[in-house]
Amino acid sequence: MNARAHIGVTGLAVMGRNLARNFARHGYTVAVHNRTPSRTRALMEEFGHEGTFVPAETAREFVAALQCPRRLMIMVQAGAATDAVIDEFAPLLEPGDMIIDGGNAHFADTRRRETDLRERGIHFVGAGVSGGEEGALDGPSIMVGGSKESYAALGPMFETISAHVHGEACSTHIGSDGAGHFVKMVHNGIEYADMQLIAEAYDLLRQVAQYSPAEIAEIFRTWNKGRLNSYLIEITAEVLSHTDADTGRPFVDVVDAAGQKGTGRWTVQTALDLASPVTTIAQATFARAASGQSTLRTAYRPLPGGMHIPKSRSEAERFTSQVEQALYASKVIAYDQGFTMIQDAALAYGWDIDFGAVAGIWRGGCIIRAAFLDRIRTAHEAAPDLVSLLAEPSFAEEIAAAQVPWREVVATAARRGVPAPAFAAALSYYDTLRADRLPAALLQGQRDYFGAHTYRRIDRQGVFHTHWGHPDRPETDV
Repeated sequence: MNARAHIGVTGLAVMGRNLARNFARHGYTVAVHNRTPSRTRALMEEFGHEGTFVPAETAREFVAALQCPRRLMIMVQAGAATDAVIDEFAPLLEPGDMIIDGGNAHFADTRRRETDLRERGIHFVGAGVSGGEEGALDGPSIMVGGSKESYAALGPMFETISAHVHGEACSTHIGSDGAGHFVKMVHNGIEYADMQLIAEAYDLLRQVAQYSPAEIAEIFRTWNKGRLNSYLIEITAEVLSHTDADTGRPFVDVVDAAGQKGTGRWTVQTALDLASPVTTIAQATFARAASGQSTLRTAYRPLPGGMHIPKSRSEAERFTSQVEQALYASKVIAYDQGFTMIQDAALAYGWDIDFGAVAGIWRGGCIIRAAFLDRIRTAHEAAPDLVSLLAEPSFAEEIAAAQVPWREVVATAARRGVPAPAFAAALSYYDTLRADRLPAALLQGQRDYFGAHTYRRIDRQGVFHTHWGHPDRPETDV
């Protein structure tokens, strides 16, 4: 077999197949391989006309089809399946070749694999690919981790097949080893928060303002013309206007639980390891888990809740405006938490990450693409050491303007008994960080009382311990 393929894709389920087609559509010769050869043959029969493909049934045939340095992209299930594919192909490669994992791998696994393969002279690239099956085919957002040398060889290809916004490619080199998969994980965590906030906004408009799903769909379409313009707001209107064919009821009335594949949990678990307070993302993740707790929900359902006072049409319209303000402010907090977590990880793992570039590649292709990412990018480009979006004047002004409606929405949800955990978490996070003093002093006093954990004072240097219960014994400088 002639070594003529620019890149190879192994693992031809929907994402892998669509990425292979995307490369081929852009003029690249693509070697394609699947553990089950019938899937390779199916791709050739259905889509072989879209470009130049080199089908291979064995691992050796697949590797032999690749030009040097070889670029071999793995699109299989994360975890053991990815390790198995690496173990199969790595012995067939040479120093300088590249293995690219385009799946939703845990960044810690990517760091381990990169270290192992680097010792063998092979570049391991963890590429976070966002946009689902549609993005994989028509242009995803690609977050690439690994060596700068590997991106020099891969970058032009990824930038060609990625989404483009104002002529700019939604692909960039994030940082070394697992940085790309880490940023993709945080992207998914923000996605969880964004979706939950939107869902809570819908629920409040329905439960409090008494709008129908079809009416709320129109509200979301209006919001999508303004500062909330985003892919998720756009598709929310479509979901809310959809009618179930079997029952004639709104789709949202025939479904009552949300699933998850695990990346939200990874974000929260990793945030705990980093001591990064992604509270809105965490509440969104727990809200999905709670939706599936049918037995527990049945036990709670008869219990009393809040007041149910009907609103007039003018009151409902005013409340809708308040919900828009609360949704926007909470979304800013959720994105800010995600960027803060990336900053915390960059410090912990030694990654040199361009945060403006991250915001830039999230503007297209990915699930959280939104108009205000342009402003987030500009803010980070203007101040590369920006600690928080709320330190940027225009975002700070918007949050200030949202104070009364944001708080009123959270209070209304509590009074009416409508769950709004993500809204409440975002507001509480904001109040926590802006507070001059926190009750942490009491917590540390408790820790010192029962465990002699010591504490630091705000008025002088040193570490101290109080001999609690012994008033005659002075504080000890330890």
